[in-house]
Amino acid sequence: MIQSIINIFYLTKKEFQTLFKDKVMLIMIFYSFSFAIYIGAKATSTELSNVPIAFIDEDRSILSQRLVDSFYKPRFNTPDLISYNEMDKGMDRGIYTFVVIIPNGFEKNILKGEGSEIQLNIDATRMSQAGIGASYISQIINQEINTFLHSPAQNIPINLTISYKYNPNLTGSWFGSVNKVIDNIMTFSILLAAAALMREREHGTIEHLLVMPVNTFEIMTSKVLSTMIVILAGVLFALNVVVDMIFNVPIAGSIWLFLFSAVLVLFATTSMGIFIGTVTKSMPQLGMMFILIVLPLMMLSGGITPYESMPQVLQYIMKASPTTHFIEVAQAILFRGADIYIIWENLVAIFIIGVFFFTFALLTLKKSLESQS
Repeated sequence: MIQSIINIFYLTKKEFQTLFKDKVMLIMIFYSFSFAIYIGAKATSTELSNVPIAFIDEDRSILSQRLVDSFYKPRFNTPDLISYNEMDKGMDRGIYTFVVIIPNGFEKNILKGEGSEIQLNIDATRMSQAGIGASYISQIINQEINTFLHSPAQNIPINLTISYKYNPNLTGSWFGSVNKVIDNIMTFSILLAAAALMREREHGTIEHLLVMPVNTFEIMTSKVLSTMIVILAGVLFALNVVVDMIFNVPIAGSIWLFLFSAVLVLFATTSMGIFIGTVTKSMPQLGMMFILIVLPLMMLSGGITPYESMPQVLQYIMKASPTTHFIEVAQAILFRGADIYIIWENLVAIFIIGVFFFTFALLTLKKSLESQS
C-alpha cells in the first residue's frame, strides 16, 4: 500500500514535469482560465451598450424632446437629430442601429387622447441588439408618455412589482463568466487527461512504464491526480481574478463546497478522458473524438440549453452524464448559495457515475497495455 502511494507520487511528479515542458499546452490552459473567460462573459452578455440611435423629430414639441432626452449612456449613445434624407444613408452605412420617427402633431394627438404612431426603424443585421433594443425603446417611450400625462401605465387595479433574485441588474457577464469557468472544468479535464496518455504513446514512454514496477491503477491514478490539480489551480485563479476582481461577480455560496463538487466531477471526466485517449491512436483522432463526443455532451448538459427544454428522451440519457449533475450543482452553489443539504443527491450521482467511468477506463487501459506488452 505504501509503495503504491510512493509510485503514484512519483508518477504524478512525472506528469507535471511533462506538462511544464509542453509550453503550448501551458499557454492554452492559462488563456482558457483567464482571457477566454473574459471574452466568453462579454460575448454572452445581453445588455445594450452604447447603441447608436437617431431621431427624426417632426413634432418639435416638449413631449418629443422629452423622448429624445430619455435615451442616454450607457445603454444608448446620445441620440442624433437627423432628417429623412440622412436616415437611409446612415442605416446603409451602419451608423445607426435604431432610428425613431416622431410624426408632426404627436404631442397634440396624445393630449387629445386620440393616440398616435411612432415609427421605429431597426438595423436587423445586428441581431442581438435589434431584439433587445426594440423592447427597451418601447418601454422607455411608454414610460415617458405616461409620466408626461401623469397617468398610470395601465388602467387596472394591479401594481406589479418585479424582483430579480441572484442578478438584480440582469448583468449578463455575471452569468457568462461563471458558466465559462464551469465549462472549462469539464472540457479541459477530458482534454488534458486524454492528451497526457496520447503524449505517452507518441513519445514512446508508455513502453518505459510497462517495464517499471508499477501497475495500471497507479498509472491511471497519477494522470487523474495531475489533471485534477492543474484544473483546480486554474479554477481558483479564474474565480479570484477574472470573476471576482474584474467582473465583481458576487459568489453566493461556499467556494470550498464548489471545489469539492469540482473534485468529484473531475474524478469522472478525467476517467472519460483516459478512456478516449486509450481508444484513439493519434492526436488527430483525439481531436475528432473530442468534437464528436465532448462538445455534444457539453451542449446537452444544461449549460447552453435549459435542461428542461430538451426532449424527454435526451433528459433521461443525460442523467447518466456527470456534467449534467455538475452544472446543476455549480449553478446552485455559485448563483443561489445552495448548501450540501440541497445538492447532496447530485453529488452522490456524480460520485457513482465517476466510479463507473474510472473502473471502465481502468479496465480498458489495462487491456490496451497488456496487448502492447
